[in-house]
Parts: sequence; structure tokens; C-alpha cells
Amino acid sequence: MGKFRLFKVFMRLFALCLIGIMSCAPLAAQDGPRVVVASKADTEGALLGSMIALVLERQGIPVDRKLHFGPTQRVREAILAGEIHIYPEYTGNGAFFHNMPDDPAWKTPETAFQTVRRLDHERHKLVWLPRAPANNTWLIAVRGDVARRRNLITMADFAEAVKRSADLKLAASAEFVESPAALPSFERIYNFHFPRDRIVIQPGGDTMKTMRAAVRNIEGVNAAMVYGTDGAIATFDLVVMKDMKGAQIVYEPAPVIRAEILQRYPKITQALAPVFASLTTAKLQSLNAEIVVEEKTPQDVARRYLDTLGKAAPGPRTSP
Repeated sequence: MGKFRLFKVFMRLFALCLIGIMSCAPLAAQDGPRVVVASKADTEGALLGSMIALVLERQGIPVDRKLHFGPTQRVREAILAGEIHIYPEYTGNGAFFHNMPDDPAWKTPETAFQTVRRLDHERHKLVWLPRAPANNTWLIAVRGDVARRRNLITMADFAEAVKRSADLKLAASAEFVESPAALPSFERIYNFHFPRDRIVIQPGGDTMKTMRAAVRNIEGVNAAMVYGTDGAIATFDLVVMKDMKGAQIVYEPAPVIRAEILQRYPKITQALAPVFASLTTAKLQSLNAEIVVEEKTPQDVARRYLDTLGKAAPGPRTSP
């Protein structure tokens, strides 16, 4: 009997120790499922995805990273299937996700955001969190010396210059030239036609190649297809033509998250809102330049920026 009583005492002590160990486990490990953070396979996607992952980790939320996950369609399919939980997307892509590219709603920041937020929540239980005030849309940039000499500032200026002379030559992707939403939209809204024999097609959508062609005057090129937040714009002597008439769809970046994950971790909204609110076009250009020009990693650039932002303690946008 003595041995049996001793065994019972031992088992009680063991159970108490086990409870104590479990109670000391990290809160994040007990708090819910790991959040899979993904991004598209491009510079800005990896930068924004890294920011999202770091912010969540600093909130004590367990994270798995799947950065550089793939192109737009692949990432979209993955979040719809629950393979990933959150990633940075652009408001304007909602026009294509929901098969309504000609709807004027996509031409202004607020209506684009509200439209995609409503449709994705109703149809797919996806939640668009507050967006960044940066438009990463298709634009045309002209080499600095040419733009200054010709006084080219807006797309209207560019259109008139194309009509008057044949000295402008454009480097662009095939998609930019052929997609109704890209160059043809510029041509329709600004009433001009850019001769196709004065366009040098660059494979893929790599704007570093189009910008280098313009800066170095490769094959006579002096204008380039660019994206609004391209990092090299801040480094190269290029003047981006302002789209004053809104020919292009608005592409503002925002975190997109599955509703059940946000319900499990509601603090994600408040944690990410001030970060994205701080990302203006100029700021994203500068951060992207650290990656593409200075060859820093997206993770390092994201971490340094969040550290700096934390010291500034910005407030969230009152109206997303």
C-alpha cells in the first residue's frame, strides 16, 4: 500500500508540473492557427508581404511565409482555396477578378476600393483591409532631357508631342501595347495613336528593362512603360507623364485576408492600417529602390522601415 500511495503522490506532482509547463507556453502557439502570408513574385509584392508578416509576428500571431508565391492568378486561386490566408493585392485587379474591366468604378481610388471590398466579401468571404495611398498603375515615362526640352509633363502633353513629331520611341511589354486597359486606353482618352513601328517590345513586364532602354537610348528609345511605384523612377532621370484624365485603372495596394482568419485575429486590421496608410507613391518608390538599385533584401527593407515607423508612431487612417 505504501508503494501505491507513493505512486499516486508522484502522479499528482507530475500532473501539476505538466499543467505548469503548458501554462508557460508561448501565447501565440495556443492562440490559434498559423497565418500563411504570401506575396506575388515581384519586388513590391515581396516587400509588402514581408511587412505584413513582420507586423503579425510583432503582434504575437504565428506566421508561415510563402513570399514570391507566384503571379496574380496563382495567388488569387490560393487565397480562394484557403491555401494561403493573407497577401497584398491591388484594388484595380478587382476589375478582372469580377469580369468588369470597363466599369468606371475602377478609375477612382475610393470607388475602386469600395467596389472590390464589397464584391470580394459577398462572393468569397475575403476582407480588404485599409489600403495604401499609392497608385501602382501603368504609366509612361519620358527621359528627363527630352521631357524638359519638350515641356512634357502630362499625358495630354505626350499625346500632342506624338502627333507633332516622330522622335518619340517607346519601350513596352506586349501586354501594355495590346491590352485594351493599357496603351489603347491612353490613346482613346487622349485622342492620339502611337505608331506601332516606334515601339520596342520588351519580353515580359520587366519595367527595369523598359526604363534602362529609355535612359540609355537603346535602339533610339526615349520613353518607357513604367508602374507608378517603380523603385528605379526615383533613381533614373525619368519624368512620369501625369494621367490627369484617369485613363488607367487605379491600383492601390492593400492586404486581403480570409474572413475566418480575421475573425480569429481581429487585431490584424488595427496593426496593419497605419503601416499601409504611410505608404505613399513616393515612399514605395524609395523603398523599392533600396531593393532593385541598392540590392537590399525585401525582408531587411521592410524590417528597417517598420522600425522607423514605430518610432514615428503614426495614427491609422480615419477613412480607409
